[in-house]
Amino acid sequence: MKNLVCRLRSECGEIFTVKRIFCILLGTAICSFGIYNIHRQTGVSEGGVLGMILLLNYWFEISPSILSVSLDVLCYLLAFRRLGVKFLVISGLSSLSLSMFFRIWESFPPMLPNLYDRPIIAAVLGAAFIGVGVGIVIVNGGSCSGDDALALFISDITGWRLSRSYLLTDLTVLALSLTYIPFMRIVYSLITVTLSSVIIDLIQ
Repeated sequence: MKNLVCRLRSECGEIFTVKRIFCILLGTAICSFGIYNIHRQTGVSEGGVLGMILLLNYWFEISPSILSVSLDVLCYLLAFRRLGVKFLVISGLSSLSLSMFFRIWESFPPMLPNLYDRPIIAAVLGAAFIGVGVGIVIVNGGSCSGDDALALFISDITGWRLSRSYLLTDLTVLALSLTYIPFMRIVYSLITVTLSSVIIDLIQ
């Protein structure tokens, strides 16, 4: 038993280094700041799990709180089979950190000008925040949400670059979202997901 406890402490020490925790906090802070202050204010959406939550909620009226948990758990289980316990533990920390920062940003009014009438600027700036934030988290072995876990899973089993895996899931969801979102907003959303996936790939 004593040896087991020592082993667990050693593994936790390897996983939760000061540098890794700092980078995960930094990455999730950047990512959540962009989503809250840009995407949420402008109607320029994301693909992946977030887009699927909105899609299923619109068509089937399932609560987003249920969809969010269910889809994230499914994506993490897929990634867990290929990427292991360490990835799952770090991703859990990342998800909690992301939720914490969302709560912090929601306590304040939007900190950036409303770019609703300048969607191309919103798309590019939003992609920068998400790409840099998510990229930092992935480099440190975790993921911000089920989106990242699913992309890592696809990349791992196919050998594709991470940017291509992100685009596959994002394009699929955005195509389905045409059933209820105006075409031009989808175009700007496509710009965001394309640029953010390229930035993530470069950082990785």
